[in-house]
Amino acid sequence: MKRAPLPCIVLLGTGGTIASTAGAATALTDYTVTEGIETLLTAVPEITTLADIRCEQVFNVDSRGITNRMLLKLAARVGTLLADPAVDGIVITHGTDTLEETAYFLNLTTKSSKPVVLTGAMRPGSALSADGPLNLYNAILLASRAEAQGRGVMVALNDRVHAARFVTKTDTTQVETFQSPGRGSLGQIVNGRLHLNQHIEKRHTLGTEFNLAGIRKLPSVDIIYDHQDAGPHLYDASIAAGVQGIVVAACGNGSLSPQAQKGLKRAVKQGIACVRSSRSGSGIVTPSQDDGRRGLVSGDSLNPQKARILLMLALTLSHDRSVIQSCFDRC
Repeated sequence: MKRAPLPCIVLLGTGGTIASTAGAATALTDYTVTEGIETLLTAVPEITTLADIRCEQVFNVDSRGITNRMLLKLAARVGTLLADPAVDGIVITHGTDTLEETAYFLNLTTKSSKPVVLTGAMRPGSALSADGPLNLYNAILLASRAEAQGRGVMVALNDRVHAARFVTKTDTTQVETFQSPGRGSLGQIVNGRLHLNQHIEKRHTLGTEFNLAGIRKLPSVDIIYDHQDAGPHLYDASIAAGVQGIVVAACGNGSLSPQAQKGLKRAVKQGIACVRSSRSGSGIVTPSQDDGRRGLVSGDSLNPQKARILLMLALTLSHDRSVIQSCFDRC
């Protein structure tokens, strides 16, 4: 009996810890990005039993160095590849520090139901018990399965599958750092078997109105962290810098210090879109009856870094507060 052809998965490298080397096998920090995507694939030959793999190096950096221009480049490449009927899915290796931001950006802008999976590592490839090889294997396994289609962009690390909309990094160094607070994971991979348990209701991929065609530069959006005895000077600096949006990592349920209220009032008067997020780490910032009067947007359950991603994209559609609020309500 003739064997069915393997799915075609494109493996895109962007750098990060998974592509890094440290000075000793016991060193888990102070490492440097040294390896390309071909090297990572060679280190896990078992992957070739799951799919036919094509490799591309989009860029090779620590994820703290990723820029909006890089996001646009990556999204464009993902879109081109997924439009190819021969391609069944994409896996992207990425540094964990900003992985959730890139994943959410792609979740909002990718126009395909084919699986897109991001993965990475908390330990460099040179480390004892490096987690990168198995994470990469599991990500390829996930992207190659038909049941992974239509679930939005996903993140696969530490045997868990997370939705890009909800996943966040919760610990500085531990391998179980990626969690989905208040929601839980989409599923898990156990002994090489994929178990997916849920879909997400928030709009993603084909369900969003965001279109990057013709966009060469994303709107500038700052994040300002609120705290006791905060001053308005950071808001003044953002206004002077010409930003188009501000996300406040506010207290509790999006509560604003007195000076944050003053700073945001100045920003709104300058036509800057302003979003109340929360520094709490989880939970929904509920709409306030004062939002409309103040010209503010409530950030739903998005953490500040993801709220920035959505605000940038919302501003490509409109500067109208109600339109932006609708984006946060639905995405």
